[in-house]
Amino acid sequence: MTRTEAPRRDRSMTPTTVASSRLLWLLGPALVAGVAYLDPGNVASNMTAGARYGYLLVWVVVAGNVMAWLIQYLSAKLGIVTGQSLPEILGIRMKRPLARRLYWIQAELVAMATDLAEIIGGAVALYLLFGLPLVVGGAITGLISMVVLMVHTRSGPKVFERVIVALMLIITVGFTVGVFLSPPDAGQVLGGLVPRFESANSVLLAASILGATIMPHAIYAHSSLARDRFPEWQGTTATRRLLWATKWDVTIAMLIAGTVNLAILLLAASALQGVDGTDTLQGAYAAIQASLGPAIATCFAIGLLASGLASTSVGAYAGAEIMEGLLHLRVPLLLRRLVTLIPALVILGIGFDPTEALVLSQVVLSFGIPFALIPLVWLTAQRGLLGTFANRWFTTVAGAVCAVALVALNAVLLVLVFTSP
Repeated sequence: MTRTEAPRRDRSMTPTTVASSRLLWLLGPALVAGVAYLDPGNVASNMTAGARYGYLLVWVVVAGNVMAWLIQYLSAKLGIVTGQSLPEILGIRMKRPLARRLYWIQAELVAMATDLAEIIGGAVALYLLFGLPLVVGGAITGLISMVVLMVHTRSGPKVFERVIVALMLIITVGFTVGVFLSPPDAGQVLGGLVPRFESANSVLLAASILGATIMPHAIYAHSSLARDRFPEWQGTTATRRLLWATKWDVTIAMLIAGTVNLAILLLAASALQGVDGTDTLQGAYAAIQASLGPAIATCFAIGLLASGLASTSVGAYAGAEIMEGLLHLRVPLLLRRLVTLIPALVILGIGFDPTEALVLSQVVLSFGIPFALIPLVWLTAQRGLLGTFANRWFTTVAGAVCAVALVALNAVLLVLVFTSP
């Protein structure tokens, strides 16, 4: 098979069968990609934002989730219609090897930052639950993620989806139950929908939230997940039905992710604001335990552990797809998992503050967004590539607005960080 050919797919379903399939069968890829929006970096960023600034950055979470819906749908559409992932298409269109390698380096750095956040989050969760040293917890998180990846390798994407969705349910319960015991102030929540900042640090946290919400590796991964999950389509009717189902898939995934992320920020704003030490995961756990009880704190830690396990598995999958598409190299998932585990263990071993590392990793992700988003919007607008399924003009404009807004936020972040006293 050449790199310009569409990858092989399971042809057990024909377009006619798909046309009569139930919507439930078609759901899945967005839910797996959506786990990236519930990783420990999200927890750290949203918890820190709520603890430090209360409801100030509610609007960032909401805006990020709205933008994420459009971005993830475009990514899935690209994979479904073309039969190729975003990295594959870029790998074919970038004729110069140097350009491909440079692009791969930035994408790989993004994937490594993702791994860093997820392994650290799992390590912190195991420390909170069992008192394990962070390095040991990080190693255990990495090993368990390897088992999850073996499910994908040996049992295929469908079973992998079920495992990830099960972990997503645990994440949802673990991170939202506390809000019911400490409900936020409705008026302040509405006030938080007004876009504004207070300081350079609030801009840093906004960029961190967006980096955690709109994750570059999720953009790359979703096109691959959609490509691999469905057979080739012949005829517009079946493809239109699948794209319609994909909209529901993305909507459900983003509703779950948005609700959980908002719940984390609101819990911190309502129960932890002004409490010393709550801008770290360990401090937040202790404060939740003191104010809401050990049961809620344990739910929080279990949700954090599930978040690390699920998101690190999806992150390793995304990294492998990025490398194969851009460099035409396929590294076994388990080997890749071992290699990318090392930076996280080093950071844990030298004693760097884990919450600070999580927040900074999300800022790195934020700077990687334009490199994934701009090509995605441009490619999905190409009629020569997607035919009748190319973006309409207003979709392209909306995608361009998202890209400009994110790039502008990063530029403001740089100015404020380097000019602030």
